[in-house]
Amino acid sequence: MKEFFKYTLATICGIILLSIVGGIIFMISLVGIVASGNKTTTAPENSVFVLKLNATIQERANEDDPFSILMGEIDMDVMGLDDIVASIRKAKDEENIKGIYIEGGISSFDAPATAQQVRDALKDFKKSGKWIVAYSDQYMQASYYVASVADKVYMNRTGMLDFKGLGGKGEYMKGLYDKLGIKYQVAKVGKYKSYVERSTQTGMSDYDREQREAYTQGIWQHWLSDIAESRKVTAEQLNQLANDSIIGLADANDYVTAKLVDKLMYPDEVSKEIKALLKIDADKEISQLTLGDMINLPKKNKDKGEKIAVYYAYGSIVDTEATGIFSSDHDIVGKTTVEDLNKLAKDDDVKAVVLRVNSGGGSANASEQIWHAIKELKTKKPVVVSMGGAAASGGYMISAGADYIFAEPTTITGSIGIFGMIPNFSGLVTDKLGVTFDGVKTNKYTDYEENLVLGKENSAEMRYMQSYVDRGYINFLDIVADGRKMTRDAVDSIAQGRVWLAKDALKIKLVDKLGSLDDAVKKAAELAKVKEYHMAAYPAPASWFDQLLSSSDKKGSYLDDELRQTLGELYQPLLELRRDMQCSRLQAKFPYQLEIK
Repeated sequence: MKEFFKYTLATICGIILLSIVGGIIFMISLVGIVASGNKTTTAPENSVFVLKLNATIQERANEDDPFSILMGEIDMDVMGLDDIVASIRKAKDEENIKGIYIEGGISSFDAPATAQQVRDALKDFKKSGKWIVAYSDQYMQASYYVASVADKVYMNRTGMLDFKGLGGKGEYMKGLYDKLGIKYQVAKVGKYKSYVERSTQTGMSDYDREQREAYTQGIWQHWLSDIAESRKVTAEQLNQLANDSIIGLADANDYVTAKLVDKLMYPDEVSKEIKALLKIDADKEISQLTLGDMINLPKKNKDKGEKIAVYYAYGSIVDTEATGIFSSDHDIVGKTTVEDLNKLAKDDDVKAVVLRVNSGGGSANASEQIWHAIKELKTKKPVVVSMGGAAASGGYMISAGADYIFAEPTTITGSIGIFGMIPNFSGLVTDKLGVTFDGVKTNKYTDYEENLVLGKENSAEMRYMQSYVDRGYINFLDIVADGRKMTRDAVDSIAQGRVWLAKDALKIKLVDKLGSLDDAVKKAAELAKVKEYHMAAYPAPASWFDQLLSSSDKKGSYLDDELRQTLGELYQPLLELRRDMQCSRLQAKFPYQLEIK
């Protein structure tokens, strides 16, 4: 027995010692990884920035994987618009980078304005006198719109190009809910407030069709104009081309004839073209910089002057942060955003704030709290809004109180309206499953919440709900009227939940000027009366260590990604159903997600 305890104790001590040594080695490894990950990239002489359009492009990239950050890797399944635009600017200023090579592919953009902003940055790059060449085996419509700005657009000899116009269909779930015994009860204000239609109708209303056709046509005409200017054709010719045939199934030579591409080539032939532009021998390798390299490439001009904060507010506006399944999307969390804005108000180093909004709204309560924080911030320093892909409904509410509002020409905005939507499960739970309910209460409406969700008769509760929504709409009108210096009646005449394209919103005073994020920063500096300034992005990315510690809280992330892949187009309706059950009763939300490919 004595020998047993001796060997057991020795084993335990060995395990403890091994754990300590292993921990030390792990920490040394982490330090080494961090040190290597912090190394900056340098641009070799005569190099090319390779921009691959083969991912989902949204306002900012995800940073959910701390080990990827440690290794200096960027998840290129999702690319940040801010990273792309900043990289194009660095390429413009870096003398060793001679041009940009765009590799088209199957990419998707979170909004038409996102694609437009990438294209605008490339157009600005060309002012440097440097070249842009685009090539792809398969151009999807959005990637072609971006690539069409290039000096030369090439395509594989057996490739295809998607060019068919813009449009889309939303899912209408009423038929499914009827079969399941689920009925959505709606209280809303705004004849154009169509978000509720996906759960209460089997197709779009005339009002929704009217607004969708208006802004979709507006975006398409803007795209045609941009492509026509670059390709030296007319917008009318391009539109006729999209009408006459299924151009995506055409013979590759037809794309050349139509002037959509300059030449058909194989990859090795394109490589020879690039080497000729770089003036290097055919047997030499081309020095290439990826987007990840460009992100780590130092800026040529160091930050000088006063600080202008650019606060990124993108995603759905929610009261609390989502966790678990269906939680991988980025959200604007009301409480967190208010705290961030309050900190910016107290930061004496920040002379002005640009609120970068890309949101279709969400919780009306959270939106109003953010609006109030912006109004308070405005008493301390100038606040300018830069609208991205969308700033609609709650996204417009949080923008309305700014000193000045910029929007991209193809930004979706407006949608000033309110609704409350509550699913009733009595048809499923009681009629189909046979579950009944009984109990006691001290007052008439003690159980009004349960009755809304499970009760057979709740017309009285819904009348109260409608009154609640009516007050929310009046409040929304007053917020806009106060911020835009209009009367309540004037706002109501252009509200009613109507969605507007920014160039049309400009005419009705919902925005002040069409322009980019740079224009908004310049205006903020002007209002702050500072001549020399630099931008600082907020919220700042979490450190690798903080993300390492918090990664255990994101257990739903992997499963959510798997569900997204498995469910495909059904993912979004199921996500919305879950959010309908969890969200606050008062919602200011844009009808549907605008994603283009």
